[in-house]
Amino acid sequence: MKLNPGWLLFLGLACTPGSPLYAQPVKAGAGNYFQAPKGADRVVPKAPYRTPAMLAKAAPTNQWYSALIFSAEPEVLFAHPLTVRATKTGLELALPSKEVVPTERKDVEIHYPHRDPLLISSTAMAAAQPLLAKAGDWSIDIALGGAQAPLLATVAHGSPYVYFQFKQGDLRLQLPATAQRIEQADARVLALRVKNKSYALFGPSGVRWEQVSATEWLGRLPPGKGYVSVAALPDEQPATLALLARHAYAYLQDTRVDWRVDSESSEVETTFKASTQVMEGEDAGPLLGLYPHHWNGNAQVQPKLGPAFDTLRGAIRLLAAPEFKTRTAYNGFVPYWPGVKASPRQDELKTLMTADKRNARRMMLELGNGPYWQGKGLQRITKLMDVVEQQGDLEGRDQLLKTLKTRIESWFSGDSSKTYFHYDKQLGTVVAYPEEYFSIEQMNDHHFHYGYWIRAMADIALRDPQWAAQDKWGGMVDLLVADIATGKRGGADFPFVRNFDPYEGHSWASGVGLGAFGNNQESSSEAINAWAGLIMWGEITGNRQLRDLGMYLYTSEIEAINYYWFDIHGKVFPPEYKHVETSMLFGGKYAHNTWWTDEPRQIKGINLLPITTSSTYLGANPQFVQRSLNTLKPDTAIFNGRGKYAEPKDIWQDIFAKYLGLADPVQALNQWDRWGSVELGDTRSHALHWLLNLQDMGPPDLSTRANTTFYSVFKRADGRKTYLAYNAGKTPLLVKFSDGKEMKVEPGTLGQAQ
Repeated sequence: MKLNPGWLLFLGLACTPGSPLYAQPVKAGAGNYFQAPKGADRVVPKAPYRTPAMLAKAAPTNQWYSALIFSAEPEVLFAHPLTVRATKTGLELALPSKEVVPTERKDVEIHYPHRDPLLISSTAMAAAQPLLAKAGDWSIDIALGGAQAPLLATVAHGSPYVYFQFKQGDLRLQLPATAQRIEQADARVLALRVKNKSYALFGPSGVRWEQVSATEWLGRLPPGKGYVSVAALPDEQPATLALLARHAYAYLQDTRVDWRVDSESSEVETTFKASTQVMEGEDAGPLLGLYPHHWNGNAQVQPKLGPAFDTLRGAIRLLAAPEFKTRTAYNGFVPYWPGVKASPRQDELKTLMTADKRNARRMMLELGNGPYWQGKGLQRITKLMDVVEQQGDLEGRDQLLKTLKTRIESWFSGDSSKTYFHYDKQLGTVVAYPEEYFSIEQMNDHHFHYGYWIRAMADIALRDPQWAAQDKWGGMVDLLVADIATGKRGGADFPFVRNFDPYEGHSWASGVGLGAFGNNQESSSEAINAWAGLIMWGEITGNRQLRDLGMYLYTSEIEAINYYWFDIHGKVFPPEYKHVETSMLFGGKYAHNTWWTDEPRQIKGINLLPITTSSTYLGANPQFVQRSLNTLKPDTAIFNGRGKYAEPKDIWQDIFAKYLGLADPVQALNQWDRWGSVELGDTRSHALHWLLNLQDMGPPDLSTRANTTFYSVFKRADGRKTYLAYNAGKTPLLVKFSDGKEMKVEPGTLGQAQ
């Protein structure tokens, strides 16, 4: 399309500041955001494929089912153990199996693809776009067949069933191949073996099963009894089919996760509760599928567990119960570590600090210009500020603090036409310009991006709470917090915990969930950084509800990382998968890769960075740390053998030294090169300060807990412990550690004891 010069002139005038079409600012404390993009900046995607009731709420982006609301040709949803795909002609349902897929990297990926599905539809359906009709915390309803929704399907994480409700018509079942019927005494049940998988359909009393052809069945439903649940079977034992038949009529109505922080024991108790409606017969309650992080080591559920499905996430085991609980340790962290006072390398640290202070403005934004790299740069400098302050250079700290504030104000003020924040009402989200990594077009990575900003602002608030107050620049922080971690369900402004999957216990990075293998998350460690930022912001501002939400997200994500990224417990990765960790977790596959490179050091490092005081969880298993790092040399040799080389050769060596320090501080300090490569979210000063502290204090002792938010414990090889606690309050704090140690901490200070 070609526009004439007059039209171009009109467009230029219409989009100038002050014109009606120009985005108008909205106050948030001292800052401003905008309700429309400026000029020709990109807009967020539409999410039209929702029922009217769901359209009245903020769109649930970044979930395992989000592709359903964005794509006219919805992708497969990985509910585990089932996969489903909502189509215009019905719902596909399958039980995936493991596939070992060789790669050009000379390794393998583990896939559980959507294969050979059953197709369930209503005989009264017309071809129509499927719509999201409801969303619980781990279940969804899908409306099929158009505006009248003659067919409603309920799908849930862990469930062996999909629950169908027919408003019109009978059930039509189309099979991928000829099936063998497994005869049943119960006339309500149609059990089939097809392509080496077993399925069962549980109809109402009076249902008539009619075989139309070798690959098609009809379920004739009695008047007023439009319900059929369809299940995959984990095995072919008669007792298993009987178990599923007993619970098949308790239809999921809602699923909810609640959390409670037990400050005395420093644990987070999470309750998973399913609400059901009994369609007929006795109320046997629901049959839930528990992931390994739910059932492993959980004495409350272990004796009650039933059969198990083989899945990408390990064994999903069935539990006949409407609810269950988990308890996860909160091992704490402090905002910063103390100064290094008696090290022979103090002069070296001082020299590095001088250089880093001089280069701070440049280091605050070295690569990209958008919210990810700016947030990363801000946190980089706040961590440098920690070191400078704790080493006693208060003038240097104030200089860095001023530099940080100036940069943040330039973004938060909204004065620039290039760097600003926009709130989109129709989707319910805050996006930042300029766009990076499809954070607007695909709603990707908001928790990664904004986590850096929130953490940096919390560090500043420790030093200048008035500047960071809600009526000042903290008002914009609250907006970013709400975008990634709203605790309220069903609101029109933001969705409930946007990026977080309460049942799988970890975050998702893709906003729209595109791809044959479902949603994904790469940098689990950047998710942890975000949740640590919530804890800090909540504690510093006195928002206990936000602090507790942050603790829930932080502890849950760590638990999921240890199972599904690192497999520390040996319950998840199959023997064919030779890597010690996965770097990219999808709904339907594991991959040892990144989105931008297949270089081994960055593949490993992306799930470690940024290493800060909230990263001590990485040292929970020192043997795993050593085993993981020992793979770098052989993996690099394979990479080099393919004619590829890292640039620079020691890329991110600071990250690996700091990681090793959590297991062996002496070895870590010996391998660190002050002139070597430094990851762009870190500084040489911070890396050396980290290593010298661990050399003095020893690795983290995660077995000792405390009754406060900010604490850490370390233990040397000789048994000496170092206790740290920070008091963000306004009155003295008595901290009690679980080994009997007590410490009084004055307001606004970091306490240290041995």
